[in-house]
Amino acid sequence: MTFITRFAPSPTGPLHLGHAYSAILAHDMARAQGGVFLLRIEDIDTSRSRLDWEAQIYDDLTWLGLTWPQPTLRQSDRLPDYRAALDTLWRRGLLYPCTCTRRDIAASASAPQEGAHVLGPDGIVYPGTCRCEVNHGPMPKGQALRLNMRAAQNFLHDAQPTFTETGAGPQSETGQIRANWTEIINGIGDIVLARPAMGTSYHLSMVLDDAAQNITLVPRGTDLFDATVIHVILQRLLDLPTPHYHHHRLIRDDAGKRLAKRNDARAISKYRSDGATPNDIRDFCGLPETSL
Repeated sequence: MTFITRFAPSPTGPLHLGHAYSAILAHDMARAQGGVFLLRIEDIDTSRSRLDWEAQIYDDLTWLGLTWPQPTLRQSDRLPDYRAALDTLWRRGLLYPCTCTRRDIAASASAPQEGAHVLGPDGIVYPGTCRCEVNHGPMPKGQALRLNMRAAQNFLHDAQPTFTETGAGPQSETGQIRANWTEIINGIGDIVLARPAMGTSYHLSMVLDDAAQNITLVPRGTDLFDATVIHVILQRLLDLPTPHYHHHRLIRDDAGKRLAKRNDARAISKYRSDGATPNDIRDFCGLPETSL
């Protein structure tokens, strides 16, 4: 089996040092294994994605010395595949439409009888306001669709979602990671798999794309560690393979905060214009230099 890693940025702003670290790490891991490094453009958020940011991604990564096979996969070209997966989950009775706004969810979750908010990988855990046990008829269009996590548990016959961690989670979790269904239902809840404006979601599209590209190792930041169990559940529900995961440390600013795209001072393009070299970027990220 070919060893395949990937870097999957969204073209919604400039790449920063944190992106550089993740991309270079994925690229170097693939080279060390005689494998393949792939680039994927996650542009399903059409309201924020811009072609000039996408062009900047290609330019910055090429300047860093990274190479990848062409053509580059773009999520906006795969919307029919995401719809087909949603149809499968709908037919299996695992989805339901949801009309709640973020304000509705916050208000319901903070009601006196509900107690304090529970925060999961997607924010406040959904309280189940729109959940229904059985859906009839065709899958609705133009509505948010949620995964019924209890139905998913039943569909998988209570089998524990597991994955192999070759890096480390926020609490140094590594090796074989097993998730508990009670914690999943209470701490993650019924996550959104299709948003009205997108027709899909990050969780669904990412899982389907990793399978389509035969990714064997997913390198990404520890901030996504808690979301990995969602992806493993979707892989099981859709009969897809589960790659290994390598969660890595985050590059932070001088105040210890995780870098964001709005932090232009840390943008790769800013370092380039200031005269930095690709090996300088590697040094800033704590990665070994390269002769390329």
